[in-house]
Amino acid sequence: MSDDLIQQEIGREQEFVDRVYVQLEESAKAAEALAAEGRERGRLEHEGGLVERDAMLFQAARRIAQLDAAHEGLVFGRLDMLPELDPEPRYIGRIGLRDANRDSLLIDWRAPAAAVFYQATAAEPQKVVRRRVLRNEARTVVGVEDELLDAEANTDLPIIGEGALMAQLSRARDRTMHSIVATIQAEQDKAIRAPAKGVVTISGGPGVGKTVVALHRAAYLLYSDRRKYEAGGVLIVGPSGVFMNYIARVLPSLGETAVALRSLGEVVDGVRATRHDDPAVAAVKGSARMAEVLRRTARQQVPGSPGEFTIFYRDDVLRLDRGKLGQLRRQLMGGGRRNQQIRRVPQELLNTLWRQVRGERGRERGKEAFEDELLDNPKFLDFVHAWWPPLEARTVLSWLRDGEFLARVSDGLLSSDEQRLLLKSWNSTGPGVMDLSIDDIPLLDELRYAIGDVPEQAADERDFDPELGINVQELMTSSDREFSSGPSWKAPTYRLDDDPFAHVLIDEAQDLTPMQWRMVGRRGRTASWTIVGDPAQSSWPIPAEAAAARAEALEGKAIHSFRLATNYRNSSEIYAYAAAYAERVGLDADLPTAVRSTGIDPVVIEGVPDLEAAVREEVVRLAGEVAGTVGIVVPLARRGEVNGWLASWPEVSDEAPAAVAASRDADAVPSGEDRLVVLTGLDTKGLEFDAIVVVRPQEIEDESPTGRATLYVVLTRATQLLSTVS
Repeated sequence: MSDDLIQQEIGREQEFVDRVYVQLEESAKAAEALAAEGRERGRLEHEGGLVERDAMLFQAARRIAQLDAAHEGLVFGRLDMLPELDPEPRYIGRIGLRDANRDSLLIDWRAPAAAVFYQATAAEPQKVVRRRVLRNEARTVVGVEDELLDAEANTDLPIIGEGALMAQLSRARDRTMHSIVATIQAEQDKAIRAPAKGVVTISGGPGVGKTVVALHRAAYLLYSDRRKYEAGGVLIVGPSGVFMNYIARVLPSLGETAVALRSLGEVVDGVRATRHDDPAVAAVKGSARMAEVLRRTARQQVPGSPGEFTIFYRDDVLRLDRGKLGQLRRQLMGGGRRNQQIRRVPQELLNTLWRQVRGERGRERGKEAFEDELLDNPKFLDFVHAWWPPLEARTVLSWLRDGEFLARVSDGLLSSDEQRLLLKSWNSTGPGVMDLSIDDIPLLDELRYAIGDVPEQAADERDFDPELGINVQELMTSSDREFSSGPSWKAPTYRLDDDPFAHVLIDEAQDLTPMQWRMVGRRGRTASWTIVGDPAQSSWPIPAEAAAARAEALEGKAIHSFRLATNYRNSSEIYAYAAAYAERVGLDADLPTAVRSTGIDPVVIEGVPDLEAAVREEVVRLAGEVAGTVGIVVPLARRGEVNGWLASWPEVSDEAPAAVAASRDADAVPSGEDRLVVLTGLDTKGLEFDAIVVVRPQEIEDESPTGRATLYVVLTRATQLLSTVS
């Protein structure tokens, strides 16, 4: 095919794309005008004007955000239908646009009219003659890729390129995932458009596109029922912060911004953890047994709180000894979550003390006078606050740093060795605030639900005593003397009622521990779900325990299962090497078919006398041969060491960018040192790189009971080149 014909076709598409961007700018101006009009309406001095202002500003802001997010690759697809059906081409894009006459200019990829773009095949063309994918750099069309779907159609349409999917696969990878909405195949589209209710599971081996299909499903749901999913929210949970940064551009580039992206260390609002515990520690913290340990913990007497209380009233000495207080604590715990009982505590204590009043002078004054006097007594108020303080989950978790306390609440649940592992982890930073790990976050969440939210602070704070943390006037109502309002404690920054979402998407679900399933399950009690995973890549050592927790989280929901079987990421040479490893070490792996060949086998370097020199040589070589990212994957214990090497290699920072500039394909290439990243095996979950250097693979395999699965994951991260250095 001549270059002239290719450039001619590109030029024709560029004319249309230019027209679309002109209309995009007009739409943006219209949205800005709507916002300005809304602000003017707000100046009207009546309630209706304010309501109109808020509505108009909301709609304008949403449209502006949608238009701003759509600039990258705005137009990516074209359908040429049978002439008798539609003589005009249909263009598919990230959002829908109409021209000045209100005629459809660009079809939103999620619209029913766009479904055929993904569903049509050569076997079932669905009246599509040619499907074309446009490759863009900013607003410039740089290439087109065609597929002739109906070879018998009476048409003279030119067919250009090697095919859309293979062109996408040969692109360089940068540090973010690109939306491959234009290349989603029919098997993937079925999962995207599956029923909205219940649970959609997407399984398959490495590189089959599970993540991108799941993300497009989230965008499709938002499009199909925007009111429901924007109101309830969509939660997307991934394995790490690195992974969440990697996918962060995908949904915004599809026009969706009403989505919460959180790593497993960020699921709890207001808390963020980024480090993993050692595998042995993580195995204890993730075990379902920890749920009972934490339930017991939440019911314990607050460490350091008073064990007794004595006060003189008229002719009587009133006492609350350890036995009475323990009985009262159990009684209160039986009424609900600990923090929710705060409003009951003063009255229950007063009731218990009043029953001890025997003297004539005390009984004559009556219970109301008794209560008034004690509520004015700082000694009593100090005791109330010290005996039953408002608790935060982080405070309760810190109680477990005490060996005797941990032994008491974990008796019969955790071995002494497991207790020692936990104590070493939680006390590694010494006294003060605990340094929470990713594996601690589900424990924190478990305690949030065990102790409950602190009651909201009362609106009337005239008598609020900030030192005592108690609003005396709100202790009792004026009518029945019941503590229906209760003490007014300062509320936390999160509320348990804020947790449930309308849809929950879990990526790398095979790695979730039982405690993580409990944490995520709370946020999806009434939600629909999308669950992505591959059991062979699991880093959790007890699959049956995780399966039980997952079943509990999804209880009662219909399951719709989809399996993807084509590996689009790896070259066939790289995946053959990874699959052979999986079979050799006995992993029960789902082995997809790799559809792309480069003719380049993985490089295995063994028995090197100087590990740093060998790794440096491979990194420099691979950086010079690929246009995109190079991942250096290391055992957990070597991460700091290899990061130090990287900082001292001038040839990596100086020569690699020059190699990129001279490479055959500079499309979407990151610049300079951003091309290189040092990761542990677990950090690579869900990521992909143009090239991978695996340092000491045997150490990665040996560092945990699931090290073989982790190394299998590592070997499937490269799209073009793979080297191992032992």
